[in-house]
Order: sequence, then C-alpha cells, then structure tokens
Amino acid sequence: MAGKSIRLFLVDGRPEGILTAEIGNWTGRITVTPRTDLSDFVGRPDAKRTGVYILVGPDPSEKFEDSIYIGEGDNVYNRLYAHSTDSSKEFWTKAVVVTSKDENLTKAHVRYLESRLIDIATRAQRSQVTNSTAPTPPGLPEPDVADMDFFLDQILQTLPVLGFDHLVPVSASARSAEPNGSGEITFVLKGRGIEAHAVQIGGEFVVLKGSTARKDKTPSMSYAALRERLMSGSLFIDSPDPKLYELTKDLPFRSPSAAAVVMVGRNSNGRVEWKVEGTGQTYADWQDTTTPPAETEE
Repeated sequence: MAGKSIRLFLVDGRPEGILTAEIGNWTGRITVTPRTDLSDFVGRPDAKRTGVYILVGPDPSEKFEDSIYIGEGDNVYNRLYAHSTDSSKEFWTKAVVVTSKDENLTKAHVRYLESRLIDIATRAQRSQVTNSTAPTPPGLPEPDVADMDFFLDQILQTLPVLGFDHLVPVSASARSAEPNGSGEITFVLKGRGIEAHAVQIGGEFVVLKGSTARKDKTPSMSYAALRERLMSGSLFIDSPDPKLYELTKDLPFRSPSAAAVVMVGRNSNGRVEWKVEGTGQTYADWQDTTTPPAETEE
C-alpha cells in the first residue's frame, strides 16, 4: 500500500489548541477546535463555510468512553455556537469540522456526508451516538456520489491519526473466527468456566466470535459500565451452559485487561491472564519477546 502524507498545523502553536489537517491532492480540510477556543475558531475562514462536524466529549452514561454528535451546516460556526448554548449537549469538549478548501461543498453534499457518518459511527459501536436518527441521504447525481465517497474516505483515514477512532469499524469483522485462521498469534483466556480466544489486530485486542463469558460479575469489578453495555445488546447470547454467554461476533478492546474483565466478570490483569495458545506464554512475556531490545550505547 502506498504511503500517505498528512499535514498537521498547530494554529497557535499549542498541541491542545486549534489544529488543522490536510492530505495532499485532497480538497478537504479538517479543523479540530476545543470548545473553549470557539472565540478563536470564529475568526478562521473555515468557520463560515459549509461543512460537516462531529462533537466529541466524555459519555455521561459511562457506558462508552465518548459521546459524539454529528451534524452539518451552511455556516459551521453558527451550528457550533448553538450547540455550545444547548443544555442537552453539555458533554462535548472538542469539535471536528470538515470543510472544503475550494468551497465546492454544497448543502446537499454535507447532508450526504452527515448521513453516511452517522450510519458508520452507529455501526462501529465505539461511542454513544447522540443523534436520534440518521437522516436519509439526499439524492445526488452519480458523479457527486463518487466525489463524496472519495471525500468520505479521506475523512475516515485522517480522523484516527488525530486520535478520533469513533468511526473505525471492527477490524476483525471480515476475518475467520477460527483460531489461527489467518496466521495471527492466538491468545487464550480460561477461568471461572469460560474459554475465550483473541488476536491482536491493528493495535486492538480482538476477542473472537464463539468465546464464552461469565454471566455473573463481582460487585467491585472495573469496566462495569462497559460490560453492562456489551451484555445488554446482541453481542452475547445464552450458551448451552446456563452460567455463560457466547460471543456472536469478533469484538475489539483497547487493552487485554479490558477484554479479560468483561469476559471473566471480575478484575483481571489481562497481560498475565491471556496466554499464547499452545505455549502458555503470557501476553506480557510474548510482547517482551517481540519488542527489539534497545541498542547498547558506546
């Protein structure tokens, strides 16, 4: 795969301030602005343009790490200002604004992008999407649909680089659920009657379809809200063992420990409890052996 260059610019020189991101040969520009810096954002050219935006902040329900809201507007600053005074959207701390440098985005274009982004974010299940529904994409001429799909691809590639992974699909959704089905190292977790298999893909720890999890949990366990959310949907179904659930599809976690706690139903050090299938080596030891040692300084 060919490399790609993304140009980041810290507008006021502060990493926590307003920043912009651009890709070579792409007419779009992404601007990330903290909610506290809206007074500075309003003076920027992109603030008055037609665009789509994502509001991001901690999830008040604690079931997800973040809540997001996706919207569009002919004047994106006006929309952000309205949301900053809206008591129903107190959660957001940053806004991700996507506009076009050539100002060729129309109202229909951004409504199309808004609809697609809401649908992608909802299906990704990585954050609490606070939009009530995803609007139906407007009818666009076929060339415009192709242009907007390319525009959307650039957005989806750039956002994770900026630390926003809310629209990233489950990385293992298309792989075989059979351990070692694609040659990855498979990790196994056993305890309290469960047996779970996982692989590490694209920086995520992915528990595989068919793994089992305890139905009960200890009162003081961490990740309780995350576990409650996952168990309340269709990801887990009853297994033949009445004490266990069975996972219905591959499920990514940000760490081995989060995966272990959710599956076992108690606090767990996943780096120790997940073991390489066939060797019994812990995840921590395996990671140590795959990390090159530092060179000796002379």
